[in-house]
Amino acid sequence: MAVLIRRGTPADVNAITDLTMRAYSKWLALIGYKPLPMLADYAVAIREHRFDLLEADGTLAALIETELRDDDLLIVNVAVSPDAQKRGYGRRLMDLAEQIATEAGRSTLRLYTNERFEENIRLYASLGYAHERLETRANGARVVHMVKGRDSSPPQPADNLQNYRESQPQANLTIDGRPRKVIDHPRLR
Repeated sequence: MAVLIRRGTPADVNAITDLTMRAYSKWLALIGYKPLPMLADYAVAIREHRFDLLEADGTLAALIETELRDDDLLIVNVAVSPDAQKRGYGRRLMDLAEQIATEAGRSTLRLYTNERFEENIRLYASLGYAHERLETRANGARVVHMVKGRDSSPPQPADNLQNYRESQPQANLTIDGRPRKVIDHPRLR
């Protein structure tokens, strides 16, 4: 089976949306509402974040969405198609996130997941992520924030952040001619 990882582009928005919906649909019965990745506008996200797409035999099988921030790399979303799970694709993309962080001079990676997604929490812990904090959201959802720090390189100043942002397609930063307010949470922008 030929496996290729490539950068996502605006032309991939429909495939990204479809894969994410299928990957997260298994959680609907458990939590009773759509997880944040199912609510995202990927036409916007593709301009603001980096997407790396894993294709198996030419079909999108998994993706990782990352956001390079001043002090860390945030893993916003990891999604694996239900018919492609248990093949190591998620782990492979998590390894790629570490490579992205290293190349950008970041020694810390962060992610968050619903407290009830125990399978995901176990996977992240097996990859070296530690529980950082627990957040209770307005809808009652409890979100586990996890962190992985690496001692291989100290955080670098904003030069690498600027290089990362310049490598991304540019987003329209105004709404109705007014500057857009950026909120720290990637799904609430």
